[in-house]
Amino acid sequence: MNSIEEQRLLFSQIMDLLEHHFGPQCEIVLHDNTKDYAHTIIDIRNGQISGRQIGDGGGAWGLEVLSSEQTESHRYNKVMVTDDGRIIRNSSIFFQNEQGQNIGSLCLNTDITPLVEAQKKLDSFTLLPQEENNGGKEPFTNDVNQILELLLQECRKHMDKPAKDMNKEEKMEIVRFLDHKGAFLITKSGDKICSFLDISKFTLYSYLDTIRKEGTDE
Repeated sequence: MNSIEEQRLLFSQIMDLLEHHFGPQCEIVLHDNTKDYAHTIIDIRNGQISGRQIGDGGGAWGLEVLSSEQTESHRYNKVMVTDDGRIIRNSSIFFQNEQGQNIGSLCLNTDITPLVEAQKKLDSFTLLPQEENNGGKEPFTNDVNQILELLLQECRKHMDKPAKDMNKEEKMEIVRFLDHKGAFLITKSGDKICSFLDISKFTLYSYLDTIRKEGTDE
């Protein structure tokens, strides 16, 4: 398969099956990952789960997979939490063309909030300890700008000084992390990252060039 469009009818039939089988609590999303990451969705069912529609983009996990060019990065039953506190169970599979390039993905996002609430009520009767709502759960967001902001927030957690006081190696470590997470696949992310690290675009691209050359030498 060289493109998602080649098998569009087959994918549509599979999505029909999943939609009828799992019902309105399960969002089914087909991505064409050859498109701009902010606009990869070419088919979606039950989009009310995430508030997305055809022409919108993917989430943080897909961005990381595309950045690292992993070809075996399927994941199953990953639990995430939305901004409004809903709990989502996600499974995603990725598709490659004959050259091994990532060209698309099919994702299921099931809103399990009612089930979790029911489990809590059962646990209250059995007096078993309960985890916090967001304990161990990653954020569920599909806005690429919000994804970038979350990545920068993650960087802030590990910074023990302002960016202007950091040395070259410390800044390069942050760039290495952001590159691994796919941040530079986001349109115009370089401007925000330069501001975050208090560096010029020339310096940023110099860091990136060094980091990516290191990767090819391994």
